[in-house]
Amino acid sequence: MGKKQHQKDKLYLTFTEWSTLYGGKKANQAQFGSNSEFRRLPFDHCALSLQPFENPYCDAHGNIFDLMVLLPFLKKYKVNPITGEKLDAKQLTKLNFTKNGEGKYHCPVLYKVFNANSHIVANKLTGNVFSFEAVEELNIKPKSWKDLLTDQPFTRNDLITIQDPKNLKKFNFVDFHHVKNNLKIEDEELIRAPHDPNARLKSTNAQTRDSIQELNKTYVAAETESAVIKKADSVNAAHYSTGAVAAGFTSTVMPVLTVHEAAIRDEDSVRYERIKKKGKSNNHIS
Repeated sequence: MGKKQHQKDKLYLTFTEWSTLYGGKKANQAQFGSNSEFRRLPFDHCALSLQPFENPYCDAHGNIFDLMVLLPFLKKYKVNPITGEKLDAKQLTKLNFTKNGEGKYHCPVLYKVFNANSHIVANKLTGNVFSFEAVEELNIKPKSWKDLLTDQPFTRNDLITIQDPKNLKKFNFVDFHHVKNNLKIEDEELIRAPHDPNARLKSTNAQTRDSIQELNKTYVAAETESAVIKKADSVNAAHYSTGAVAAGFTSTVMPVLTVHEAAIRDEDSVRYERIKKKGKSNNHIS
């Protein structure tokens, strides 16, 4: 055993130990590859706007886009927002998701609600979305290649994987082409979610949705009366100021004023000041 066997044992954590072993700052993506950071996009979100979709379309790889957001992007850049490859609107497939009574996406055959761990596939010819379990049990194993809702014939090559819980790499929006290259559409009207008050509502039941719709129809903003600005005159003017000049000088919140204004005395103080003075009255008795 050498005398210097513990010379590297320090009483503090080194940069390498802190960054690799003890949960410190993670490696930079540009230096250590795209797998250094994983930020998952939910399956029910548009891969371009990163917001919940309303009119879903997908490409051959199962990447879902909102059509109203994707069309202006294709018109300007003419590439797939995810892969950067050339993409035409004719190559997209319209998806037909099914919702239950609570407004959640589910399989129309097994009625299982889709979640982050569901294996979801779509029929390219019909656009219908199913769970892979239903397709495997009712199409693949019995070799009955007909759509489970429309009976339209299809082949196994027509199946598009929307979400595979064993392969979530495609949901890492840090690796998306439009995120890496900061490709954006300048028209703010197309980006609806940041201005939509319901965009942050991830899940709502039927009663809540009905209440919100009824509120949007019947809500009328209350009319506010403009406040009457009182001005000091020779009667109600006080011998002291409002203090607005001092407040503007000492506070960063108050506006800056350089002219002193006399404060307005209360009406009662002005009224009773006159009552206290002696007066004269003439009483006539008939």
